[in-house]
Amino acid sequence: MKHIFKQGSNEEAPVLLLLHGTGGTEEDLLGLGEMISPDSSILSVRGNVLENGMPRFFRRLAEGVFDEEDLIFRTKELYEFVDSASQQYRFNRSEVVAVGYSNGANIASSLLFHYKNSLKGAILHHPMVPRRGMEIPDLNGLPVFIGAGANDPICTPQETEDLSTLLINAGAAVELHWERFGHQLTQTEAVSAAAWFEKNF
Repeated sequence: MKHIFKQGSNEEAPVLLLLHGTGGTEEDLLGLGEMISPDSSILSVRGNVLENGMPRFFRRLAEGVFDEEDLIFRTKELYEFVDSASQQYRFNRSEVVAVGYSNGANIASSLLFHYKNSLKGAILHHPMVPRRGMEIPDLNGLPVFIGAGANDPICTPQETEDLSTLLINAGAAVELHWERFGHQLTQTEAVSAAAWFEKNF
């Protein structure tokens, strides 16, 4: 997968797995990653799917309707890529925290839904429920930050609450942060995510 790896100054700090939104690239969230944890190594990945020329992490059938078969395949692809990247760049595979926005947050959620111990934690900006009606692995105590818009037209408050409930029921420690700027990732949301990260890691 096309990606950027930046070695951090503190090998003890978790590695940040950066996952962009639809139409983004591996460059998009570098500033956010450095703001959240300046000392961390960064693995920023570009999605392998194109939708009208725009990179995504998995296909969708319509706005808000995921191609589940492709989602499962692409989640496995990303999971295996992080495994191989940890060997290539010699970082601790069990110390990876995902930071995703929109489509990137959805694939990060999908990692949590499909693979036990895939992540040490996750910052999900404006995520949706990746799949419903499936058994989620035990996420006992796993810290998750969800940034959401109370007036988000793409990811409704109900969708956010549903995801939060599913993660909590699987044992995750979820912190919900609400804004009123639609689907936008704001500075205040990013600052809250950074404060949450400092508190948890």
